[in-house]
Amino acid sequence: MPLRLFSTPRPVQALLPGFTWRKPQADKTVYLTFDDGPIPEVTEFVLAELQKYQAQATFFCVGDNIQKYPHLAQRAVVVGHQLANHTFNHLRGRKTPATEYLTNVQACATTLQAVTNIKINNLFRPPYGSLTRTQYKLLKPDFQIIMWDVLTYDFDQQLLPEICLQRALQNTKPGSIVVFHDSLKARRNLEYVLPRYMAHLNKLGFRFKAL
Repeated sequence: MPLRLFSTPRPVQALLPGFTWRKPQADKTVYLTFDDGPIPEVTEFVLAELQKYQAQATFFCVGDNIQKYPHLAQRAVVVGHQLANHTFNHLRGRKTPATEYLTNVQACATTLQAVTNIKINNLFRPPYGSLTRTQYKLLKPDFQIIMWDVLTYDFDQQLLPEICLQRALQNTKPGSIVVFHDSLKARRNLEYVLPRYMAHLNKLGFRFKAL
């Protein structure tokens, strides 16, 4: 059975204070984030579910997908969501030279700006949560590096969707930054988990905001 850390341990968060893991929050607010899109059908499903609750979310977009499906990125912005940087080619930091990685991040930023025609924020999430110390030092002056305190593992096709939902709910707290994925790999679990997750938290009085 693989080890799955549905909630980032507090000692890890404390050891890496330069990253944003969660938002200090007194009221019942959760920050939903979606990685790897936009792509047809899956991102459209997410947008439809968010609309049911007038929820706002942050989409950490892959630049190549923005270039392929600009209408989806534009639609997300029009209905009030936030787009952010997830590299252009979904690079794994620890397997990529620092200068190449930085160039790839900048390419995603340029694409976001060109497609949406609005001033893009400086939010960045490294794919796989993988970043070297050198890459961090290069990125930190210009980007706010967003991690998470709840990982849903919706991308894990060995994980039953019922378990995925249960663990996501168990670990969500006010101020949590929660990671879902609008990707084909995550689609089965996402389509089961997201509607039930939002419905449950909505009944408890939670609100969903962009970062």
